Amino acid sequence: MTPRAKFATTLLRTAAALSRATGRGDGSVIGGRVGLIVEPRLLELLAEGRHVVLISGTNGKTTTTRFTTAALEAIGRVATNSFGANMPTGHTTALAKAPKAEYAALECDEHYLGQLLDAARPKVVALLNLSRDQLDRAMEVTALAAKWRQTLEASAGQTTIVANADDPLIVWAASVCERVVWVAAGQSWTADSAICPNCGAHLDRFGEFWRCTNCGLNRPSPQWSVAHQGEAVVGPDGRRYELNLQLPGRVNRANAATALAVASLFGVDPAQAAPRLSEVASVAGRYARVERDGRQLRLLLAKNPAGWLESFDMIDPVPPVVLSLNAREVDGFDTSWIYDVDFTSLAGRKVVVTGDRRTDLAVRLEVDGVDFLVVDDIRAAIAAVPPGPVEVVANYTAFQDIRAEFNRVN
Repeated sequence: MTPRAKFATTLLRTAAALSRATGRGDGSVIGGRVGLIVEPRLLELLAEGRHVVLISGTNGKTTTTRFTTAALEAIGRVATNSFGANMPTGHTTALAKAPKAEYAALECDEHYLGQLLDAARPKVVALLNLSRDQLDRAMEVTALAAKWRQTLEASAGQTTIVANADDPLIVWAASVCERVVWVAAGQSWTADSAICPNCGAHLDRFGEFWRCTNCGLNRPSPQWSVAHQGEAVVGPDGRRYELNLQLPGRVNRANAATALAVASLFGVDPAQAAPRLSEVASVAGRYARVERDGRQLRLLLAKNPAGWLESFDMIDPVPPVVLSLNAREVDGFDTSWIYDVDFTSLAGRKVVVTGDRRTDLAVRLEVDGVDFLVVDDIRAAIAAVPPGPVEVVANYTAFQDIRAEFNRVN
């Protein structure tokens, strides 16, 4: 570290501490911004000499990063952006806060993958999935897959890719790489991968298997998978690694499979890592359980059609459901994507709608024949349901509003 880099790191930590002290946030963004202004190469310098894994995709990044961190902690200290600050400012802060960590597990925004490959020179990159997200400000999903493919081709041979064999966009992007470990991570949402990303022909699907009959792109044989029976991950040698996750749903078992695959590339025994994943109870408020006025709320984050579909698979079938929708800058102002979500599974149960765009969501529920009650905010939503368990599903800024109501519960 040069004197300039050391000075930049000191300023970074000071700015982050001031942000926390004044209640403006955890300081990850402002700290990294200050540090990078003073030393533009600070991220690269802080990453030098560490064993780095980048984790990217549309959904599941934060949870998979937390699982990966837990697994890698079996062999050493890990620097990580555990609260989801997944752009270079957040990565810089994460590394600066853990100067003695030999390992780094960094969640990476999909649009910054190329920049992080250059700066952090990761040993492993995990690619989870690609689907539509923030339609009015994000890149069209096939174009993003093409960008990834070009980026990965340019860095071929420098890193090992852990990739989702069930997502055709991921397979196409990763197939240019020399070393790929395939994980059967599943794909409930297939609307964005009905067409072959390589040639534009229709993809045929047969259960888990998919293929393009025109150009031959097809699902590769996975080395890691989620067991069909029980809660376990199956490794390359056929051995089962039992899971006892606190986080719900098949998607989180798939996230755990990816984390174990990544950790094994760093020399971690999956049998040693798997029990550590059960210690993860919530991730930056996701899946947190809080109590208010006799109601036990479970908080679920869902930012796009694929995420809402997965959330509906996670919720218990009986308790009331609170749905909250905003459309602020970081959410994307366009709410038309809610018409890609099938809400019919909520029919017949108590549904309460809130958030800035609650009326948009109410119209969507009416189209699907789901009865609902519209209220002004989360406090009114809690008052509108009877005591007992309550499932809460919200998109990004709505979720942060709810966390703030419960003092930023983690």
